[in-house]
Amino acid sequence: MKLGFDAKKYLEEQSKYILERVNNYDKLYLEFGGKLLFDLHAKRILPGFDENAKIKLLHKLKEKVEVIICVYAGDIERNKIRGDFGITYDMEVLRLIDDLRAYELHVNSVVITRYDNQPAVTVFMNKLERRGIKVYTHSATKGYPTDVDTIVSDEGYGKNPYIETTKPIVVVTAPGPGSGKLATCLSQMYHEHKLGRVVGYSKFETFPVWNVPLKHPLNIAYEAATVDLKDVNMIDSFHFDAYNEIAVNYNRDIETFPVLKRIIEKITGEESIYKSPTDMGVNRVGFGIIDDEVVKEASRQEIIRRYFNTGCEYKKGYVDLDTFNRSRLIMEELNLKAEDRKVVMPARERAAKLKEQFCKNEQYPVVALELHDGTILTGKSSDTMDAAAAVILNAIKRLANISDKIHLISPVILEPIINLKSKTFGSKITSLNCEEILIALSISAATNPTAKVAMEKLSMLKGCQAHSTTILNTNDEQTFRKLGIDVTCEAEYSSDSLYYNN
Repeated sequence: MKLGFDAKKYLEEQSKYILERVNNYDKLYLEFGGKLLFDLHAKRILPGFDENAKIKLLHKLKEKVEVIICVYAGDIERNKIRGDFGITYDMEVLRLIDDLRAYELHVNSVVITRYDNQPAVTVFMNKLERRGIKVYTHSATKGYPTDVDTIVSDEGYGKNPYIETTKPIVVVTAPGPGSGKLATCLSQMYHEHKLGRVVGYSKFETFPVWNVPLKHPLNIAYEAATVDLKDVNMIDSFHFDAYNEIAVNYNRDIETFPVLKRIIEKITGEESIYKSPTDMGVNRVGFGIIDDEVVKEASRQEIIRRYFNTGCEYKKGYVDLDTFNRSRLIMEELNLKAEDRKVVMPARERAAKLKEQFCKNEQYPVVALELHDGTILTGKSSDTMDAAAAVILNAIKRLANISDKIHLISPVILEPIINLKSKTFGSKITSLNCEEILIALSISAATNPTAKVAMEKLSMLKGCQAHSTTILNTNDEQTFRKLGIDVTCEAEYSSDSLYYNN
């Protein structure tokens, strides 16, 4: 893989810049946007970026850092899903706590924002508190966003409980956007100021990249990733007016900056040092780019992936038509086509041949997978296994130089599993999915040296690209994710079944 980003240089530059910002205050509330861990979006569009760079940065500063996690009560109530992991936001909070602890970072507490006694949220709070996690609740801020006098008063931020913190850097993070991180930071600043402490606020938002051109594919990829939020990149006019320097930010930050500036000035009683929303940021990711052309191409491919993913989200009912049309417009803006993703046409062509061969008016699921050497393999569904499982077996056979005629898994192992699914569990879908096939392969590997060699090649699939002619079932999607394969799907179901096709 060609590298476009220097992760080590970025880590050094970023930690130095944050520490410089901290030196101005007794305490700095640092709002972390994006993913604190497993930032797969950044990894895909910045080849060479460490998906855990942010958490490693904080680990480097661990003696100075503690973490507050915010989660919006409404997201828990409606079981909002973190797309790249397929888990709900409440489960993501638990995972985040475990991962932060693994990096020796102190988790101060969890804040439930805009809490209104929702039953599901109360259950979640009980779960946290009974495991020794401190939980605070914040209600909607009275007067927000226009009545600054009410917001910065005992009726506004003052109604929220004060969270006792002891470290000079308080990182405020969340499972996803709209979780109330900014409000939590400002609420804490209000209480800290009343206690006579000099505190500051900064934002660590990786994208859009402020010192990269507005229409750079890297920044457009951010718009593609946030089509559901309707984020639009813009030139930061406040920054240009103050410094005569072009900087890129996004609409929400630019629109709210005047109010945010007035709120901070009202809290501190002093003129804000920040002249623009870009000023508030501490992001140095743009300084880690070492090959612009590599980053541009990686960003274009991410935009295509996002287009396919948004199409599937629309088909599933998770997003509206405007959101899907927005992703299509982004594709057109860069003159991109679905076929510019290399694995798309091989999958479509194989599916078309199968349909022509069997002359049936139905879908023929096919998955195409590109190996790191550029070889593209396909797998089709059968009575024994689905297309995702088939292509994985084909891929590891290729990597292990095993003939396609050799069966890695004995029928003696496969038949009992199929019988368990169909006869004991009564499943209507008897073909084995990716996870089931890999479990069967691991059993075979215990006695079959050939299967063992193939099994050892699974790690080589990380970072490979795949495309399915139908929407993958949840299990296959999760297995591809665990293997580190970037997969896209056509927005078509493999059958008319409503329940058994998920």
